[in-house]
Amino acid sequence: MKRRLENYSEHQEVMTRGRKHILLLATTRTGSSFVGEFFNQQGDNMFYSFEPLWHVEKMLTLDTGGTNATAAAKAYRDVLRQLFLCDFSLLESFIDPPPVDHITTALFRRESSSSLCEESVCSPFIKGVFERYHCRTRRCGPLNLTMASQSCLQKEHRAIKSVRVRQLETLRPLTEDPRLDVKFIQLVRDPRAVLASRMVAFAAKYKNWKQWAVGGDVPIEDDEVRKLKGNCDNIRMSAEIGLRRPSWLRGRYMLVRYEDIARFPMRKATEMYRFTGIPFTPQVKSWILKNTQAAKTSGVYSTQKNSSEQVEKWRFSLPFKIAQVVQKVCGPTMKLFGYKFVSSEEMLTDKSASLIEDKMFNFS
Repeated sequence: MKRRLENYSEHQEVMTRGRKHILLLATTRTGSSFVGEFFNQQGDNMFYSFEPLWHVEKMLTLDTGGTNATAAAKAYRDVLRQLFLCDFSLLESFIDPPPVDHITTALFRRESSSSLCEESVCSPFIKGVFERYHCRTRRCGPLNLTMASQSCLQKEHRAIKSVRVRQLETLRPLTEDPRLDVKFIQLVRDPRAVLASRMVAFAAKYKNWKQWAVGGDVPIEDDEVRKLKGNCDNIRMSAEIGLRRPSWLRGRYMLVRYEDIARFPMRKATEMYRFTGIPFTPQVKSWILKNTQAAKTSGVYSTQKNSSEQVEKWRFSLPFKIAQVVQKVCGPTMKLFGYKFVSSEEMLTDKSASLIEDKMFNFS
């Protein structure tokens, strides 16, 4: 018995020593759901969480009528830390309605995390209880967060995808926590493509833009233009820190362009796995092959893409006038990531000329 216990504690120690905590950082409409699947599909030894900070942002916005950046950054960091340690109690305090006995019907996009729909986390189905984001792979009852925590503890690695962290710098304490071995992957995309995608996904917000594109200038002080500039600046500042490789980020930061993943999915996935130090499993490879050759994209939040075709499709839907606005407010960001500027409508829609520079980003 004593020997068995020793073997078990040795096994636990090896698991902890080799355990990786992956944080995929992005902004909306950058293809992060698709890239997140590279980790979600890893298999039995990965616990993947999809946008857990959605609850935190929602609660903080409701409480204050807007998100206080400093308070949000601290809350995001603390929730991420606890989730990497498989402790859901802090996240529970942000879920609305509050879980009862650690059971919730309200976890955002539960079905997007295969770990939360596995048999070990699948409580009996309850007739008449509505769960908006219910599992699709099997019939489960409401999510028991205690069971989720236990399942998470059994997994060797943990990965979280989030579009809510504004500044990489705010996550520095995670790299200094001896219990964690955090790796950050920052996913970026041409801001013109992001805007074109947002104009489809959130059409009502951009009604005015469509009118400006037809007959007038886009006011630079417009709220959405300001947000666009703020987003671009945050992404650029985070990347600049990462690419400078300060001691706290050495070996912990990787920058990836969505366009490179879309054109060379297997190559980029291999690089990402090599960077994380986690085995690149056959399940992930077959998922990538199957899902990068879909005949057509299946909706605005799709994880199925005909990838290489998607890359510059935005050029034929974004009016030139709007592209100019993006270039004006996001110029430094575009330069850093290697996105070429267009100076005419013809250049924008010229299929023979790519707007993506060949660019290598060193990470180590």
